[in-house]
Amino acid sequence: MKSFFQFERYHTSYRQETLAGVTTFLTMAYIIVVNPAILAVAGIPKEAQVTATILAAVIGCLVMAFWAKRPFAIAPYMSENAFVAFVVVKGMGYSWQIALGAVFWAGLAFLLLTLFKVRSWLAASIPLSLKASFAVGIGLFLTFIGLNEVGLVVLGVPGAPVRLGNIAQPTVLLAIGGFLLTAVLFARRVNGALLYGIGITTLASVLLGITPLPDRLVSLPPSLAPILFKLDIAGTLQPGIFPVVLVIFMMAFLDTIGTLLGLSMRADLLDKDGNLPEIERPMLADAVATTIAPLLGTTTTGAYIESATGIAAGGRTGFTALVVGGLFGLSLFFAPLFTMVPAHAYGIALIVIGALMIQPVTRLDFDDFSELIPAFLTIALMIFTYNIGVGMTAGLLSYPLIKLCTGRVREVSAGMWVLALLSLTFFIFMPKG
Repeated sequence: MKSFFQFERYHTSYRQETLAGVTTFLTMAYIIVVNPAILAVAGIPKEAQVTATILAAVIGCLVMAFWAKRPFAIAPYMSENAFVAFVVVKGMGYSWQIALGAVFWAGLAFLLLTLFKVRSWLAASIPLSLKASFAVGIGLFLTFIGLNEVGLVVLGVPGAPVRLGNIAQPTVLLAIGGFLLTAVLFARRVNGALLYGIGITTLASVLLGITPLPDRLVSLPPSLAPILFKLDIAGTLQPGIFPVVLVIFMMAFLDTIGTLLGLSMRADLLDKDGNLPEIERPMLADAVATTIAPLLGTTTTGAYIESATGIAAGGRTGFTALVVGGLFGLSLFFAPLFTMVPAHAYGIALIVIGALMIQPVTRLDFDDFSELIPAFLTIALMIFTYNIGVGMTAGLLSYPLIKLCTGRVREVSAGMWVLALLSLTFFIFMPKG
């Protein structure tokens, strides 16, 4: 196992990788509950969706572990599930079976583009400044989510969209204490600091009567029969469904590239040219998972930004992904236990990640505005639109345009022009309003 996952090369160990896997799982276990709840809006049976969500994550993580050998966890994406439920089904009136058919076509496109190494070619064409902005933007995006989850930042009023939450609320006070504890543990270089922070905060929440213990620890997984192989491929052949397939494809395509590059920069997995060696392997892992997901009855899957928590805990190899996949597998029977971790506990880890992922900002050239402005737009719009895809497309589209208008078009690779065109298509076809 050690030689297969190259522990010596990455200076890691079973303990370090296991801690990383547990940390990643705890910060993303919410998907077991949240994904089925969102897709229930589309009419997809909620109980069966729990099983589909877990199985999609298990398959994705195992492929990532044994094929790609990277510390990235895979599970159904959050933004894509909302798009399918609220826009495609509720807004446009398509059935959930047709929506899953659209996801299948997007996954098939991923698979073909990955096998022909088109996706890796496009990823390699992205300049270092944008790769750095992906890492910083994802980190701050996670921090924003974490601040909201623990209640430190809440919705405001027109003119002031967000504001400070009620810091006298017990859950907020627990989160502040847990954050400070985690920060001290990090400062003292304690291995597993994030996991300790989440665990101690959860325990304190239980002891104070804020978080109830589950009624039972073990439960049988719900049947997958109501949604297994229920996607409607024939229904996706109508002309009106093309924009749906395109938007699903673009959202997942850009999210995956940005996540993989951003996380890889944080984990020091990029080479001297700023590229992830054999990037087609993790890309193939998410392509396979995305193609299988609609067959199981759930939506697009991909590398999770919460993997940053495991990377921060020391995860460097596919063994981290293997641990995450194993824990998802166990959650088929222990879902009540794994999902009891409250938001004010796992939100702490998301806040800390911003500090850990902001370092690549030093790789930006602040004297070259043709590099700085696209990077700035990427970071700012990721956070302030609450959408990683929007931030990435803004950066990918503005970069070649600014280079063109400043007489430096030779600095733009052919792949960047392709990405700019895809980004423009994304903005044209994405639902407005």
